[in-house]
Amino acid sequence: MCDTEMPKYKCHKEVWALKIKNIVPHNADNHNAETDGSAMIEPADARYAAFKVDYDYMRKHKPHVGGYYVVYEDGYKSFSPADAFESGYTNMELLRANGSGSVGYTRG
Repeated sequence: MCDTEMPKYKCHKEVWALKIKNIVPHNADNHNAETDGSAMIEPADARYAAFKVDYDYMRKHKPHVGGYYVVYEDGYKSFSPADAFESGYTNMELLRANGSGSVGYTRG
């Protein structure tokens, strides 16, 4: 790599995301059973039900509690640590609720 600083970019895209409250690996309650590597993610927001993510998602993204399950406009699913996500995105529900284009992010 060269000594020149790489170009900087500012994020301006919208994504869908849920903060992760809990992750339960497939067959976690039966230690003698085989697993397919999938897991159930329980969102912190009680309005949303737990959902399954497959082995490929778990292996590639290594999600952890407190971070965010993220879905991009093209359908790509990812994981973002809380600090990175919360410093780069603003919750659109909070913007609409405040009726303005600017709002401080409330961690939660």
